[in-house]
Amino acid sequence: MTNLIVCQQGTIRSSLSQTIYTARFNGDVAHHGAWKNFAPAYRSTTRASRILQNCGAMSSNEQTPKPIRNFSTAAEDLSAKTCIPCTSKELRPMTEEEANEMMPKVPEWNLVNEGGVLKLQRTWKVKNFLKGLEFFQLVAEVAEAEGHHPDLHLLDWNKVQIEVLTHAQGGLTENDFIVAAKIGTLDASHLLSKRKAK
Repeated sequence: MTNLIVCQQGTIRSSLSQTIYTARFNGDVAHHGAWKNFAPAYRSTTRASRILQNCGAMSSNEQTPKPIRNFSTAAEDLSAKTCIPCTSKELRPMTEEEANEMMPKVPEWNLVNEGGVLKLQRTWKVKNFLKGLEFFQLVAEVAEAEGHHPDLHLLDWNKVQIEVLTHAQGGLTENDFIVAAKIGTLDASHLLSKRKAK
């Protein structure tokens, strides 16, 4: 039986066979809701400081270069960060090696290479069909807050699968890891089955 998948654009397509690489590691999941405590003003100030640090001190008559948003593999809380516009010149797609280095920051997510396009993927088993839709609503709130929208898939009647990639960049960026980390902090225990998805 072919599973029907509802994509980000609202279209329906058949599921494709995928090569899945699972990163195994030890790590703690960030405290639920921690990212919500960072007010927009704080986040914008943090971003401005980072950009200024990347650019260095410049005189007023020099043109400010467009900084590249570098991703850090240090042990930092991605759920406390915020996404930038997907079309920003600060973003660039990651290589598979770079993405693998980031995987310990997003426990239980898989790195998928589908036809040369990298994405993050995770599957949950929910109690029933309606609980799956409720789960999507929780994820939608994160996606709307960040302006970065994953692909949501409802498989069979009790499995939800989420794929995250930056379509505008044709692969994975730090935005995808930020959204995955935030989804990982959601308290959805009341929606999930006690049996894990296979």
